[in-house]
Amino acid sequence: MIRKQSITLHGHRTSFSIEDAFLDELRSMAAEKSLPLAALIAEIDESRPYGANLSSALRLRVLEWLKSRSDMRKIEG
Repeated sequence: MIRKQSITLHGHRTSFSIEDAFLDELRSMAAEKSLPLAALIAEIDESRPYGANLSSALRLRVLEWLKSRSDMRKIEG
């Protein structure tokens, strides 16, 4: 299920829509980096290409993170 989330980025309120599973992974990413969720989202927002949708950028970052973790397990295993 897609849920709309609200957050303050750079002093302005904005919202994004994302599935619960992606939000859970974003929380895991933030915890791994010892960052508040809002700081991680701000980091992703700042690095997304001009005109790219924030919701899509968040999903793509989660995918990238999960793939890198999978690759590390293959190397370690």
